[in-house]
Amino acid sequence: MRISAEELLTAVLDPESFVSWDSPPVDVGPGPKYAEDLAKAREKSGVDESVVTGVGTVRGRRVAVIACEFSFLAGSIGVAAAERIVTAVERATAEQLPLLASPTSGGTRMQEGTVAFVQMVKIAAAVAVHKAAHLPYLVYLRNPTTGGVFASWGSLGHITVAEPGALVGFLGPRVYESLYGEKFPDGIQTSENLYRNGVIDGVVPVDRLRLLVNRALCVLTDPPAPAATDPIPSPEIPDVPAWQSVMLSRRADRPGIRQLLRHAATEQVPLSGTGQGETDKTILLSLARFRGFPCILLGQDRSGQSALTTMGPAALREARRGMKLAEELQLPLVLVIDTLGASLSKEAEERGLAPEIARCIADLVTLKTPTVSVLLGQGTGGGALALLPADRVLAAQNGWLAPLPPEGASAIVHRDISHAPEMAAAQGIRSLDLLRDGVIDAIIPETPDAADEPVEFSKRVGAAIAHELFVLAEESDTDRQSSRIARYRNLGVPQ
Repeated sequence: MRISAEELLTAVLDPESFVSWDSPPVDVGPGPKYAEDLAKAREKSGVDESVVTGVGTVRGRRVAVIACEFSFLAGSIGVAAAERIVTAVERATAEQLPLLASPTSGGTRMQEGTVAFVQMVKIAAAVAVHKAAHLPYLVYLRNPTTGGVFASWGSLGHITVAEPGALVGFLGPRVYESLYGEKFPDGIQTSENLYRNGVIDGVVPVDRLRLLVNRALCVLTDPPAPAATDPIPSPEIPDVPAWQSVMLSRRADRPGIRQLLRHAATEQVPLSGTGQGETDKTILLSLARFRGFPCILLGQDRSGQSALTTMGPAALREARRGMKLAEELQLPLVLVIDTLGASLSKEAEERGLAPEIARCIADLVTLKTPTVSVLLGQGTGGGALALLPADRVLAAQNGWLAPLPPEGASAIVHRDISHAPEMAAAQGIRSLDLLRDGVIDAIIPETPDAADEPVEFSKRVGAAIAHELFVLAEESDTDRQSSRIARYRNLGVPQ
């Protein structure tokens, strides 16, 4: 059973809130056979074209909606359907509305040939203009979504999820078999497989879609409603050896980004992958709110790391996706550093690890939205540096930052690892040293160790993030960006 456009609207929108934007389809001058096909499609589907557009509300928030109807000529897109889609996108842009698009389509309408095929360009262009206006574009792929629809407006979402078990792919399996004389491999063109491979953000049944859209809009469209934010408490930080912080940061039970989300975020919508066929479990990307402040949260996930599983190029490309989302949606970006270090492997080298670190640094230091970086635990090498250069940089008391783990520095200087504690002290890697040197702006206390107070510590970090977002919101974009550039330009230079 396929989900109809009407069923989708009923599942997502508030009751009786939908108002159609559709006018009669443009006349494409169909020949007799095509005219007969169109008449039969109208009778079978109960709609006058393969797409329905309009506006409704989700828990009171106005949302523009575009939904394909598969029972009308397999949801195919011709000139009339494309014109209806583009008109709706343009109206959503003019009215400053978020847009939910839900394709289910075999692709281009074959009865109209190449002119229908080229319609995908104008649809993609309209969506690009909508996104350039910093308006959310959410996509829900239904079964099936293939061809030019998937390769254009079906793949441009800020957030993209799909119906469970949906056939989603570029070339439909029947076409593939006809062209190549063999079946397309099973299990490839499924929503679950695309999610596993970082092409889409998730698999969501239609009866859960309303909840997801509501959570997303809560972050993306609701204005900040900050609770009281106080400066980070500043008790005297104990002057302990750097090596002690290194050891404490490596405790298996130390809270990380997942505990931060669980205990300190008021809303969250997890995202996944680069959107380009890559995913990396060492990084986490989510929409979130901290004490009423919306943000894109991007950080290294200690629970996904081990000595054999460290962050690779895909993690950095996912990080850059988060940076792009923050800029497109004009949301602050919060970054969490907690890494054993970037991957040291043949595959990582060949897939461009070092260039991706460089691009992350360049993207982050020039980002147009407010940025807060939190050194939550281990901060090893280029993998940590890639998420560091923010407007405000905070560090947990036992967080640390170094070009290599102290053992690696010892191996270079002393040809052994037994001098690691000495190297940790000499290199100024602990939070107190980083504060002294201007690398960080404030230290988040641990009393005495985050692993012994995971809930309270996570809430303290969330409160510190909210406070910094509040302070940054008071600054102009120009002043904030100039200060960020000047900060890193002058870091370490005697004044």
